[in-house]
Amino acid sequence: MPSRVPALAFIGGGPRTAGVLERLAANRADLFDGPLHIHVIEPHQPGSGRIWRYDQDPGLLLNSTAADVTMFTDDSVACDGPTVDGPGLSTWAAGVLDGTIRDVPALEPHLLAQLRSLTPASFPTRQLQSKYLEWFFGRAVAALGPQVTVTVHRDTAIGVTAAAACGHDAGTHRVRLASGAEVVADVVVYALGHTDSQPDPESVRLSDFAAKHGGFHAPPSYTTDVDYSGVKAGQDVIVAGMGLAFVDLLVLLFEGRGGRFEERPDGELDYVPSGAEPTVWAGSRRGVPYHSKISSTLRGEPVARPRYFTAEAVEALLAEHQELDFRTQLWPLIAKDAGYAYYRELFTGYPERVLGTWTSFEAHFDAVDWYSSAREDLVNFAVPNPALRLDLEKLDHPLSGCAFADHHTVQRSVAAYIQNDLTLRTSPDHSQTLALFTALLFVYMDLGRLVPQERLNARSQQTIHGWWHGFFSFVDSGPPSHRLREMLALHRAGLLKFLGPGMWVRADDSVGRFVAGSFQSPVVVDASAYIEARLPSASVERSANPALADLHDAGWGTEQRLLTSEGAHSTGKLLVSGNHQVLSPVGTPQNGLFAVGPWTSGWGAGAFARPNTNAAPFRENDALARRILETLTTTRELTGALRKA
Repeated sequence: MPSRVPALAFIGGGPRTAGVLERLAANRADLFDGPLHIHVIEPHQPGSGRIWRYDQDPGLLLNSTAADVTMFTDDSVACDGPTVDGPGLSTWAAGVLDGTIRDVPALEPHLLAQLRSLTPASFPTRQLQSKYLEWFFGRAVAALGPQVTVTVHRDTAIGVTAAAACGHDAGTHRVRLASGAEVVADVVVYALGHTDSQPDPESVRLSDFAAKHGGFHAPPSYTTDVDYSGVKAGQDVIVAGMGLAFVDLLVLLFEGRGGRFEERPDGELDYVPSGAEPTVWAGSRRGVPYHSKISSTLRGEPVARPRYFTAEAVEALLAEHQELDFRTQLWPLIAKDAGYAYYRELFTGYPERVLGTWTSFEAHFDAVDWYSSAREDLVNFAVPNPALRLDLEKLDHPLSGCAFADHHTVQRSVAAYIQNDLTLRTSPDHSQTLALFTALLFVYMDLGRLVPQERLNARSQQTIHGWWHGFFSFVDSGPPSHRLREMLALHRAGLLKFLGPGMWVRADDSVGRFVAGSFQSPVVVDASAYIEARLPSASVERSANPALADLHDAGWGTEQRLLTSEGAHSTGKLLVSGNHQVLSPVGTPQNGLFAVGPWTSGWGAGAFARPNTNAAPFRENDALARRILETLTTTRELTGALRKA
């Protein structure tokens, strides 16, 4: 019987799969020789996938600048495989224009115009990003070499059957496709990116309520996949959530309906309506949008790496404690690092705003805990202006404790907050916010590397997946600053109104409308339309992706469950091991099945990142690629031995 070529199948072909393919190419020479078949199962264009596909509104942007996006594992990445540098989005765009990058399909005129106007500080459109990701995918495939065949199936995987027990395909998996075809693979990698969930009972109830009363309800979903044609011109719309999905929603409901923004002589924006717009009433837990991206540059001495949240500090904690607690043991170190970077920039960049020298402040700061009266006394003396003192709890919930007397007070307060945030984030005189941003980014990238997830208590794992990720996103992953300027323009035009923090919504059968308000103000509004502007919560049990649902229903995979003092809690994420192997409901590794992405119990780093930051997704990609190659090598050796026997 002729020898069988090993096969690998990726369910999902977006940027995460492209990144792992690049790492397979980089590591293959050391870990796997001979031919290999790779199957990529993706209904959309491989490389960009569903989330970053070209076919979405051309007004939607990345929330990162062109200079801050790369798919390449540069030499800053601490990984076992060889690093391979390459052009980030900004450099790629310049190379396409000057002809040094040639393996790019012809671009449409509006994309060529974007390339010509793009600078490293520009926020590119998602359409342009899709072309970069698709180019990277093609480059990764080419780097695999002539012994590796890559077959793209523009199809949807609907399930994986148990491995064959005997015969030519012994030990393999069969991936079933929606078209009826099958793919046979020794190793299957679930790389599905952001997936939808079936609506939970509350969302079903709200949608049924809207249908019953002739209204409109959009449950949590990826914004660009929702049909908003049911929202009519002039209609009041209640919107819950003021994060990135909310920003996208405003683009679709206003500019997407023909409106436009015009810049005034004073630099502010005016909104010129088309007449097709609704009126949006927006609120959330915090009651304010995500902090804008930062356009200032550092004036003082930058901080290269964390000073307190270090490998040595974590190792000391691990040696002393069987389990670690995020809030009491790790967060104080993280907070102190954030404060150190913030105050270093304040002292070395703006010495006129502080008392004393940085050398003296640093020595005293090193000796105190973040949550201590000694630290508070030190800062209160050295930073006379209270507005310049870093309060992380206030940063997280800026309107906490505020009681708003009436509708106008809410509007003035939220608008003033947005304007102040723009000043702090875009003024050249407040670069301490950039130092804070960078410090949190370093920690976010290092957390999964330094802290073994299995050594965290259950409450801490819940906190990291919930509060920590939300806080980091709120502070570091906000929209371009001009999106906040547009919010203020819409607000001045009377088309965007604020409900405030502590938002609540109910479906009122007595009037057949949705009613919303805030626990911190007397403002109450009602509307026939309600949009939940956020991504759906992770749920393997209710996954709308057929392959992920099949994995759960077949009993091969399960949701991560944590036992806290409040009882059992499910994160909704697929339980995987530290090396991304799918785990059964009893914790048994499933041979040949791996999963990676935001819906798994791993640390959940994104698919691409800033250059030169030792980015977590690239470390994950390298480790996963090496594990896959080692598994394929072992599988081939076992198969060969069985054939000889």
